[in-house]
Amino acid sequence: MRVEKLLSVATCVLAGSLTLTLAAQGPSLLSGPKAAPNGRHFPNPDGTSCTISTSGDVDLTGPFFQSLGTNGRSCATCHQPGDGMSLSSAHIQERFDASQGREPLFRLNDGANCDHGLDVSTQSARSDAYSLLRTRGLIRVAIDVPAVRDFDIVEVHNPYGCGETTTISQYRRPLPSTNLRFLSAVMWDGRESSGANKITYANYSTQLIKNLLQQSLDATNGHAQGAGLHPTLAQKQQIVDFEMALTTAQTTSRSAGNLSAQGATGGPEALLSELFFISINSQVNQLNPDLEQPGGRTTPTGHPPQGDGVFDSGIFDLFDAWKYLPAKDARAAIARGQTLFNFTPIALTDVVGLNDPLSMGGILEGGASSFTGTCGTCHDTPNVGNHSFATPLNIGVGDPMTEGATVSKGGLDISYLPTIKACRQSDPTVCVTTTDLGQALIDGKFDHIGKLKGPVLRGLASRAPYSHNGSAKTLLDVVRFYEVRFGLMFTPQQESDLVAFLSSL
Repeated sequence: MRVEKLLSVATCVLAGSLTLTLAAQGPSLLSGPKAAPNGRHFPNPDGTSCTISTSGDVDLTGPFFQSLGTNGRSCATCHQPGDGMSLSSAHIQERFDASQGREPLFRLNDGANCDHGLDVSTQSARSDAYSLLRTRGLIRVAIDVPAVRDFDIVEVHNPYGCGETTTISQYRRPLPSTNLRFLSAVMWDGRESSGANKITYANYSTQLIKNLLQQSLDATNGHAQGAGLHPTLAQKQQIVDFEMALTTAQTTSRSAGNLSAQGATGGPEALLSELFFISINSQVNQLNPDLEQPGGRTTPTGHPPQGDGVFDSGIFDLFDAWKYLPAKDARAAIARGQTLFNFTPIALTDVVGLNDPLSMGGILEGGASSFTGTCGTCHDTPNVGNHSFATPLNIGVGDPMTEGATVSKGGLDISYLPTIKACRQSDPTVCVTTTDLGQALIDGKFDHIGKLKGPVLRGLASRAPYSHNGSAKTLLDVVRFYEVRFGLMFTPQQESDLVAFLSSL
């Protein structure tokens, strides 16, 4: 479908903002609205966001909104239009208060801190049982330790229960079910895109669709407690078609107004025409041409020879038109933040997946203790900001700063998270303590502990808190994490500019 056609059927409407909560799905739809208007604005603390569908008005009777399991949940229970098709902790708390913790989001199987040994008989007890969901927006993901692995779990300290060492409880934010055409891996740990299901330049988008179809099944059986009530192939396809039609971005700023005014290209409409293919602008691919992926910012049919792609650190150009506005103009602050994101040099050190040797999952022969990159080294997809090439990394968001510390390597509070200690089988004196085993819990490799994918950065203002574990309550917390973690020294004005930019995505 041509871009002109897409724009004609999906345009965000600034007038008549709509607040829509799709909480209790399933049978309740029989007496409720059958469709929601496409392209309406949803308020958030920084302005408004908009999710548009190239399929037109949102059909609220489709499988995405149906309870296909046994606990009353649908996909929409955890993927709300007003939260950028994810969940914000502020709205979770509102839903808890309105339902006294009884609506389908609040279920013991994964919404609670543990699925056994918790009291949910009173509202106060439910408030405690669902505390990580209410305050940090976390869903408990229980994953069996791989039978074939090169590490052993030696300790699990979980104050909520669920301290088993054979099935590990990981606490993670729901990823947005929008902007999915830009994905190079599905799920934080890539579990739907691992092994033979890896998404490559050659098999995209066929493999992406296959992975999303499998994810729709796994989510129904797990989160919705499908109990073998498998969705049909037609239902799964309708779910994926609905998700793939969605595009989300911030549309207005409280301080700067319309984010597509005066030549800027904020908002989701411009995102519809953004070119994407696997490794479109990957510095990782440039550093290691043996990855066998084309690179550079060019068309898929005219990409440079393997290894000759040129990485462009100017990831975002949405607000270039605002660069020369008066310094005190709120729009100029957003443009300055964009420049800081694009071009601030960062000494990348001790990043698992970058600085370790190739033999351990790094990108450079022999490894490099430090090399200079930018935000775009990891957030490389043009005007989107996720990995254009699957590059699971551990930057220390979930790892204690020191043994026994309750803050991460970047200074974020992770005291509320259980800790897991894993030791290498070949040398049990080599151990790692973390709050999330990441990719290692999928492929069984000790060297992959804590490695996770980077999320799409569009629509951030709708879905606080941030990071996979909700440890950054605000975007300022995100900025300060990077300052601590990589020794950056931003002025208060630069911090403010970066937050203004990130909240405008």
